[in-house]
Amino acid sequence: MTTEVTDEPRPMAVLSTPPPSRLIRWTAHAVPLIALPSSLWRLAMTVGVPVGYSDAVLRDDYGLPGSGYLVLPLITLFQELAALLTLGLVSNWGLVAPRWLPFIGGRPVRTWAAVAPAALGAVILTVVTISQYLVWDEVDSGSLDATHRALMGWCYAPLLLWGPLLGVVTVSYYLRRRRQR
Repeated sequence: MTTEVTDEPRPMAVLSTPPPSRLIRWTAHAVPLIALPSSLWRLAMTVGVPVGYSDAVLRDDYGLPGSGYLVLPLITLFQELAALLTLGLVSNWGLVAPRWLPFIGGRPVRTWAAVAPAALGAVILTVVTISQYLVWDEVDSGSLDATHRALMGWCYAPLLLWGPLLGVVTVSYYLRRRRQR
């Protein structure tokens, strides 16, 4: 195994922050995987895989065919990018902004600049997913048969974990940054 040698010194934020535990790394890497089933459900619907909705429901509720061909993949892309941001809380780019970013590239990330949006996101995700879970019986109850409804439920149920897992990783990031070497 070779190691890359660079002339640039490592930024102090990287050197002084203890690394995350293996469990926290796994937790952060689980978040994009948790978001994946619902993303795949949405994309399947977009490309015409029969997910149990009638043509009228697809047209009226999801804009398929039509604007849904753009909106649903954009929602999916946004969801996956948001989930991938969790990895910044366990990576060096969560300590020092990547050089290619305008204005802040190469500068240390302030602890609260990462913790505040991540904590807010964790709270919002938790509240939204739990509230949606509580009204699940009313959502699409007449549009899907039992099999397709169960499949959709299995695809969306993992999202209940996104907020709490993001919260755990956020707290870990905050504690690591406070406890710099």
